[in-house]
Amino acid sequence: MSRFTLRKLGAGLLLAGLALSPVLAQAEAAWPSKPLTLIIPFPPGGGADTIGRYYADQLSSALGQPVVVDNKPGAGTAIAAEAAAKAKPDGYTLSLATAGQLTILPNLADNLRFDPETSFAPVSVVASIPNVIAVNGNLDVTNLQGLIAAAKAKPGGISYSSCGNGTLCHLSGELFKSLAGIDLLHVPYKGSAPAVTALLGGEVDVAVDTLTILAPQIQGGKVRGLALTSAQRSPLLPDVPTAAEAGLPGLETSGWFGIVLPAKTPQAIVERLNQEIGTIAKSAQTAERFGQNGITVEYTTPEEFAEVIRADRKRWGEVAKASGAQID
Repeated sequence: MSRFTLRKLGAGLLLAGLALSPVLAQAEAAWPSKPLTLIIPFPPGGGADTIGRYYADQLSSALGQPVVVDNKPGAGTAIAAEAAAKAKPDGYTLSLATAGQLTILPNLADNLRFDPETSFAPVSVVASIPNVIAVNGNLDVTNLQGLIAAAKAKPGGISYSSCGNGTLCHLSGELFKSLAGIDLLHVPYKGSAPAVTALLGGEVDVAVDTLTILAPQIQGGKVRGLALTSAQRSPLLPDVPTAAEAGLPGLETSGWFGIVLPAKTPQAIVERLNQEIGTIAKSAQTAERFGQNGITVEYTTPEEFAEVIRADRKRWGEVAKASGAQID
């Protein structure tokens, strides 16, 4: 079950409608009057890009202006966050923020040129995706306990790819190492697509990445899925157990994705975007499209999203400290 508030969607939209003040009405008349940009912190391909491009397309229709996707990968998503934080707060630059970007990376790096709690105006969480632990033919293992045994036999001799330093993929891998008492070599890539390509090509032995990008490879028999980092199995991979079912309770790391604006963006614009996102989240088309990719539709108020950022920053700070995770 989602930890967010899509179940409150109807009430949330009603409140949003009641909150349409004359100021908001004036803002709607003037904004948007030109194309918008949506920054995505990963390259094309993968779960974040799927979510971002879908919302860019839907918001283009809802707002009557093109929403142009700008993929800005690198530095563990810091490049995208810094670009979004310094953008003009006029409502024309949106950013697809991730749990890794706003709640994990700040716990691993001290030279960031943005603050996750003060540099942005949260709009809404829009989606969440669990991670999957998968292996290729380099390893003769068929389940999670087999991987753990192989790693204990070769400390540091088995490598795993992540979608970047400071991402949820990265810290999920580090949490896996900590809970299992093993040592794996972390190999970060600039996004999920190259990370999984490395797994397919035998450059690494293991991948910890999103269900969205790994499910087709597992379904096609190209790699083996060993465990999902969620509380429940996925309909996309009914034969892949959860980490708890595979003998490793505590490894639950589904990651959220949300839309943010630069801090000091007019509240009327934040409210308008939140209302449009709520309408998109409620549609059957969104549920079907996301469900096909292992993505859960989410929706929150701006205030709820801000609280998610604060709470998860604290949670992942504790995980990072306990696991000893570092940016390589």
